[in-house]
Amino acid sequence: MAAGHSVDPAGWQQVLAGVLASFAGRFGRVEPRRAAAAFVTGLLADLEVKTCWQLAEHAGHARPDAMQRLLYRAVWDADAVRDDLRQMITDRFAAPDAVLVADDLKKGTHSVGGQRQYTGIAGRTENAQVGVFVTYAGRHGHTLIDRRVYLPTSWTDDGDRRRAAGVPNEVGFATRADLAADMITAAVAAGVPAGWAAADEAYGNSTAFRAHLRHLRLGYVLAVSRSHLVPLDGGKVKVRVDRVAVDLPTSAWQRRSAGAGSKGPRCYEWAWLGEVSTDADPDDGGHHSLLIRRNTTTGELAFYRCWTPQPATLARLVRVAEIRWTVEESFQAAKSQVGLDQHQVRRWDSWHRFTIPALTALTALAALAVLAICAADAASTAGHASDTGLIKPTVNEVRRLINTFLIRPSRDLAHRLHWSHWRPRHQAQARRAHYARRLGLELQP
Repeated sequence: MAAGHSVDPAGWQQVLAGVLASFAGRFGRVEPRRAAAAFVTGLLADLEVKTCWQLAEHAGHARPDAMQRLLYRAVWDADAVRDDLRQMITDRFAAPDAVLVADDLKKGTHSVGGQRQYTGIAGRTENAQVGVFVTYAGRHGHTLIDRRVYLPTSWTDDGDRRRAAGVPNEVGFATRADLAADMITAAVAAGVPAGWAAADEAYGNSTAFRAHLRHLRLGYVLAVSRSHLVPLDGGKVKVRVDRVAVDLPTSAWQRRSAGAGSKGPRCYEWAWLGEVSTDADPDDGGHHSLLIRRNTTTGELAFYRCWTPQPATLARLVRVAEIRWTVEESFQAAKSQVGLDQHQVRRWDSWHRFTIPALTALTALAALAVLAICAADAASTAGHASDTGLIKPTVNEVRRLINTFLIRPSRDLAHRLHWSHWRPRHQAQARRAHYARRLGLELQP
């Protein structure tokens, strides 16, 4: 990385300060406001694990109480903070043809919403909690902008379980597609500039989700399963999409690049069928089509239901189909860079509160927001790869530089020794409490 062009500690400090200032007014007291700032800064830090204990030690606190209070009992509105961060992100990355990408991320079994269930990111059924997220992806950058925890019926129908996890009474069962539709609707209502939506087959297979996007007049390119039925010939016949692909002639396929990858252009063969209709809303005034992608090496197929309010080109649909993978990049950055999967919270409010600071540290929301904006700024000043011989600065590299120039963890020996005594003492107390509780349960008749 060219230091003279892309390393800008003063500019990064301004970005961090701006992100923290964007939601500072949501805290009525100075103590949680300071804890929130230290929380976000800690998520950006070079810590191996990012739980309340490690974040508190990094911030110079004697105990984790302030960090835990921020997540559990402090009075502040996580959704209002989300709104502030979303506005800041879209101000920075706004583009009229931006894409709202929905996907889900799993974690653990004991947190609110955890049970044995299918998760797309794992590609199998396993014990997990599932969070549904929406990413804003524009030409200037991308980042997560909203999140909801998915509650299966095993939770929504169990009053005792709901009360123990602090689930509000008004929260009922909603599918993942319903949650994604709610978040996308909220973004559109808030004036987030976007022209498209994209998602994987867990959402694309939902007739209601597709209809919801059409109602919002958002064009979409949604992955569907190979067994998905599409109406052809004016809706007179429905055919599995994998059967449609088998019957296509060689001339139906076009080789196109889906963008630049780390190992070169990502080229696939694409087939585009414009005669697909819908039996749900035939007078929606838009244009329905089926897009099929074929891997030129393996022959693997992927299928997409598409709709646009105005005519669109194949190149535009291909771009939207492939930009969906930005949400995977956001998840990876969220987990590897700011500890999104290390939250160790189990209650409803705490989960939604933790994901806000984690999102911002990722790509453009508070910690992720800082990284995304700093990476975009560094890329804009670093010049083109052909001029410098370097790739654009990555989020990982920017976080390392931010740690080098901005973040100074406490290195006071007495402070470190204090925590080395506090941790095992607290863990011993917790173990005694667990043993007493277990013994009490075993002695019950």
